[in-house]
Amino acid sequence: MGIEARSLLELDEAVTHGLPKTALRSTLKHVFPEAAEQVKFLYRVVPEATYKRRQGRLSPAESERTERLARVVATAEYMLEDNAVAREFLTTPHWKFGGKSPIEAALSELGARHVEELLFGIAFGLPV
Repeated sequence: MGIEARSLLELDEAVTHGLPKTALRSTLKHVFPEAAEQVKFLYRVVPEATYKRRQGRLSPAESERTERLARVVATAEYMLEDNAVAREFLTTPHWKFGGKSPIEAALSELGARHVEELLFGIAFGLPV
């Protein structure tokens, strides 16, 4: 995300003070290879006019959404052990998320937890 946090406390402080705008772009580069796809999804996280007005940092609420997406992306990459497989998983609609893709589901906190639960189930051979 473009920040160095060595603990959850440091991450919480960074989110509270506002992550850099680049953190959101960096996170979305892991999911969407095309710049147009990145921008399209970026504006679902932060409205276009708001994003363009931001000087260098996201608001705390926008930072929380960014951290949540980054956490889901990192979990997918770690659990699936292949960035290409993680990207496909994150962008493919899934019945467990009502036909939404996991990255879309992760726009909400509960959706992100649901995605993480599915990933842990896949990684540890639990019923999913």
